[in-house]
Amino acid sequence: MVDTQAPASGTPLYCTLQPATKPELRPGLGPNRVRAILQIRTKWVNGTVLHYHFLNRTGGGQGPEQLDEVRAAFHDWKGLGIGLDFKEVDDASEAEVRIAFADDGSWSYVGRDVLTIGVHEPTMNFGWDLTTPWGRATARHETGHTLGLPHEHQNPYAGIVWDEEAVYTSLGKPPNSWTREETFNNILRKLSKQEVTGSTWDPESIMEYPFEPGLIKEPEKYAREGIEGPLSLSAIDKDQVLHWYPPVSVGPVRLEPGRSVPLKLSTGEQADFEITPAETRKYEVGTFGQSDVLLVLFEDVHGELRYVTGEDDSGADVNGRLSVRLFKGRRYVLRARLYSNYGSGETTIMYW
Repeated sequence: MVDTQAPASGTPLYCTLQPATKPELRPGLGPNRVRAILQIRTKWVNGTVLHYHFLNRTGGGQGPEQLDEVRAAFHDWKGLGIGLDFKEVDDASEAEVRIAFADDGSWSYVGRDVLTIGVHEPTMNFGWDLTTPWGRATARHETGHTLGLPHEHQNPYAGIVWDEEAVYTSLGKPPNSWTREETFNNILRKLSKQEVTGSTWDPESIMEYPFEPGLIKEPEKYAREGIEGPLSLSAIDKDQVLHWYPPVSVGPVRLEPGRSVPLKLSTGEQADFEITPAETRKYEVGTFGQSDVLLVLFEDVHGELRYVTGEDDSGADVNGRLSVRLFKGRRYVLRARLYSNYGSGETTIMYW
């Protein structure tokens, strides 16, 4: 094995996709609206601090070095300059991301799907040594899933034509020993074009699997050579993650009760607002206009923003509303990410 590639021969152990939530979209939604929903639904609002917790401090019996490799993976993503942040916590109930080291393969739920998992259940697992070059790549791959990134080889723009029976045979044998259904879901199933950002395939992506020769019929280059799995983040990985999570350079705009503010956003963009209530009571927070918006409210607790509540109105044809008790003098930050505008007129946001 060389330091820049996955195992040079044979089929390595692969990441296994976990069940994903599927948005219930009514028939008749416009294609641009559907595309925005499918691309953004797993992404976090920018500026989120993702808290992670290790359910097993011994690294599955392989030592604390396993934990260090996961920490390093989060550090690498943060080092790209993204607007998300990562913080390790000691209490599983305080963590959105909970990491296990069980003999169950390596996997992660994708993006905000981690919020559907019970507070004492793992959202990410590592089933092999992370201190090897391939293991370090696995740590970056799984943390990439937590950021909302899908598998790159399932990109519909890859143009891959598989030798399907060869794939089923290869993945049905050790070390993966997958069923045909698992092989289809993890390898052969293509994402829809509406689910992916851009129109190119990045074989250098950390989200790409390596494949030995003989599994791909086309493109011819990969039929002959297979695909070498990268062990580091690619230039396109950086561009993609910064597209969704650019650096946070501007503070939130103060939102006054009863005064609406226009959301002058394009698809995928976000606006942040500061709320400091003058009295303690139940408030309504929401948008007005023909648009799909993700709203997330945080409270400033000793200088750290902690999640309070959220609402995703995408595809619903109604505006999202947060009904929440806010406390006098406390500081809250409301983040609003636009999926799309689907009608005439502007979209505004207000609390009252």
